[in-house]
Amino acid sequence: MKVIVGIGGMTNGGKTTLTNSLLKSLPNCCVIHQDDFFKPQDQIAVGEDGFKQWDVLESLDMEAMLSTVQAWARSPRKFARAHGVSVHPNASDTHILILEGFLLYSYNTRSYMVPDPPGLFDGHVWPMYQKYRREMEADGVEVVYLDGMKSREELFHQVLEDIQNLLLNHS
Repeated sequence: MKVIVGIGGMTNGGKTTLTNSLLKSLPNCCVIHQDDFFKPQDQIAVGEDGFKQWDVLESLDMEAMLSTVQAWARSPRKFARAHGVSVHPNASDTHILILEGFLLYSYNTRSYMVPDPPGLFDGHVWPMYQKYRREMEADGVEVVYLDGMKSREELFHQVLEDIQNLLLNHS
């Protein structure tokens, strides 16, 4: 069985921390980071507001990202070996791919150490998030929202349990 899990959230919101914890706890697990697919800076459009448009899908090389996901889907074992991930021979024939970096976060909880330029979040980041969230919901994508007020440990255990239950229910 092949399972793809998307982990999204705001900048500096703990996506990578959660992803790394899951990676250590799940057998036969690989990760693809959305940040690895941004186009070069000189190819990122500047909006009417004067800000680089990093928060739009056009800023990403989605073909390359999709191709990478498809390579995993064709052969998770080969993909894992090529990316330095140990495939556990004693584990079931279940393979998990975590896609980390998607734009799913709560407007009210954004707290970032590097301050945004005035107007960036309200004028661009948040509207783009809302647009893509509506598209995902319209496409029927199952989204599980996490309570950002819970500790990292609680969130990790919640997500791990959800994944383990998914695997049990599909085995």
